[in-house]
Amino acid sequence: MRWPVLAVLGFALLAPELRAQEEAPKPLKFTADLGLVSTAGNTDVTNLNAGEKVEWNLAPITLKQGFAIVYGETDGNTTTSSLRADLRADYALSAAFAVFGAFAFDRNRFAGIARRFEENIGLGYKAIRGEHDKLEFEAGVSFNQQRSILEVSDNFTAARAAGMYRHGFTETAYLQQSIEVLPNLEVSEDLRINTETALVAPLSKRLAIKLSYVIRYDKLPEPGFKKTDRVFTSGLQISL
Repeated sequence: MRWPVLAVLGFALLAPELRAQEEAPKPLKFTADLGLVSTAGNTDVTNLNAGEKVEWNLAPITLKQGFAIVYGETDGNTTTSSLRADLRADYALSAAFAVFGAFAFDRNRFAGIARRFEENIGLGYKAIRGEHDKLEFEAGVSFNQQRSILEVSDNFTAARAAGMYRHGFTETAYLQQSIEVLPNLEVSEDLRINTETALVAPLSKRLAIKLSYVIRYDKLPEPGFKKTDRVFTSGLQISL
């Protein structure tokens, strides 16, 4: 009876360590989004939205990379085309506070923007990090180098305030709301606000349905363009 008893005791001592290893967060996370609508016949419409995000945790540093594109074509004519790519690094000062630096490239010809480079620095605060709820705030400065489709260049500095709230219904199903406010520090009339509402419902451990509604507001848009863009996307999300 000695060996069975020793085996049981050994498993009891190792079980907490094994469970901790299983529950430890993954150092590398990858998600990809893909949605496609294509029709032919009486109407010829193609809509595509795709994106990916990579997060690499190298505590106390966290690296994040993202890419997203929305493209639409009707009867052979491009009606929607926007692209965004970004890279960000966070350095944790404590469990709640972190400093960050980020670089982003943005293109949205149907809002009059041929290209925009953006560099952000700031401080992040994790107000709530519960099992089901997360609330985060950020404040900092944004440096922009922008060119319109009319080849007009504009370099400016903006303040940046952002917030994100996420509620998890289950381990993999959640609702997330984010907002970003960017007032131009050089032209008081210029103000940009970006918001996103996202709902993710899992189909399996690695596959989910994602619905997203994005609003981009520019109080001082390019000449001939409207102040607000609204984009609704739906599709599949793959997590690895």
